[in-house]
Amino acid sequence: MISERKIRVAQVVTRMDWGGSADLVRILCEHLDKTRYEVTLVCGVNKNLTKKTRQFLENFKPNIITVNSLQRDINPLRDLWAFFKLLFVFKKEKFDIVHTHTAKAGMLGRMAACFSGVKTIVHTAHGHNFYGYFGRVLSGLIVFLERVAARVTNKIIALTQLEKSDFIAFNVAPQDKIDVIDTVAEDIAAGSISTEECRVRKKRFGVNPEHILVGFVGRLEPIKGVEYFIEAGKGISRKFENVKFIVVGEGSLKNKLQKQTEVDNLRNRFIFTGWSEDVAEIMDALDILVLPSLNEAVGIVLLEAQAKGVAVIATRVGGIPEVVKENETAILVPPQNVAAITQALEELIKDKDKRQKM
Repeated sequence: MISERKIRVAQVVTRMDWGGSADLVRILCEHLDKTRYEVTLVCGVNKNLTKKTRQFLENFKPNIITVNSLQRDINPLRDLWAFFKLLFVFKKEKFDIVHTHTAKAGMLGRMAACFSGVKTIVHTAHGHNFYGYFGRVLSGLIVFLERVAARVTNKIIALTQLEKSDFIAFNVAPQDKIDVIDTVAEDIAAGSISTEECRVRKKRFGVNPEHILVGFVGRLEPIKGVEYFIEAGKGISRKFENVKFIVVGEGSLKNKLQKQTEVDNLRNRFIFTGWSEDVAEIMDALDILVLPSLNEAVGIVLLEAQAKGVAVIATRVGGIPEVVKENETAILVPPQNVAAITQALEELIKDKDKRQKM
């Protein structure tokens, strides 16, 4: 009896570093039915890997194709080379399905898949660059290119209803081409820990267990709005002696943000940890999480915080209003608004009952 041929799937992403898109790609590679699908990961050079992702890449190595020129930042010549490399890979491997992730890999990957004759092309945007990232001209060009790529795409996966609405509002794709699939936080044990365990976690970060610990977890890049968190933290530090701030993550703004905390001798009120392998341990130490993003597809860290019973302050942008319960698990504030973040922090610092209920 001849066995049925497996469906060959390529998961295409720019990089597998720290973040929700890499986690989702890893989950798809690991958990698609192996009796039906043969999965290959096509990605650029990977840096800043979590322990879990590093282990996955090592185990999945025989099924990984690296395209060195596939990088996140815009470089026309290198991007053109990445397109031709992807075209070569897709023609050689003869995939049945190409599933692209994020903007750069999505644009180059879908066009290369189309020109190489791939029958089924799927794209998950993980948010979009239509606004909030670039100036008006570049944002307009991105929308135009997304419209072109959408024409050769069989299905677009949005992570929130708002993301789907934006794709429709910007005339990128018709409604029937877009499906919404909710995102979940993986491997985070739900429920808050005891007060004593929380005290122990705080001590590990050098924080007085009696103090309130406020944190940011994510990439230290402009789109995350971390500077507004820092400025709000500086204002709070002048008013409350029992509050400390922790910044978990790496990125191009790290040195600038650290210098920002040195004004008025407030550096000792802020802790910069770099990357952390254990988000659960961070959440167990936090009293309040702040996510001041200028744009955000979902904000996996919000799901993780809510699962651990951590009070949240976040900006009302992107898909954030869909993944929190306003005034129940989170206080939502306008983006780029230090005063609003400060006011929300003061409210939760002063009201322990509200903080714990959230």
